[in-house]
Amino acid sequence: MSETPPSDATPDLRDLYQDVIFDHYRRPRHFGHLPHPNRSAAGHNPLCGDRLELELQVGDDGCIEDVAFTGEGCAISTASASLLTEAVKGKRVREALALFEQMRGALVEGRAVPADALGKLHVLEGVRQFPARVKCAMLAWHTLRNALTQIGTVANTEEQNETGARP
Repeated sequence: MSETPPSDATPDLRDLYQDVIFDHYRRPRHFGHLPHPNRSAAGHNPLCGDRLELELQVGDDGCIEDVAFTGEGCAISTASASLLTEAVKGKRVREALALFEQMRGALVEGRAVPADALGKLHVLEGVRQFPARVKCAMLAWHTLRNALTQIGTVANTEEQNETGARP
């Protein structure tokens, strides 16, 4: 990943962005397969060639008990998937879908989202400085939405409009 946040960003924010993105890229969390997932979806970003598969174990009570991903992608795509897995594990499906909407709002629409609402995911907002990379960051999130709503199509960043729906 050769991008760095813009020079007008505070040094602390630039450092945090780089540190978190690189850490999750080099050591992705929840990377691998689940033994018995009951929800899954695939995603593909033709722009970068990013591909991923997301697997979830959702309990009868609607709680995401476990989550994992596999695939290959750029640093931002991999880091976003890794951060996603940490953020949604233990949440209810409706909470994870609301988080998808917050991330889409922040990254795609530029909506202000309080940092405390996103937690560690807040660092992904730095991707907005690189519009071509927003799709890389959102791929895992669109794939999550497809898995949770059990849409049977591959999440494809080139064929989705800003709401994630297919044209």
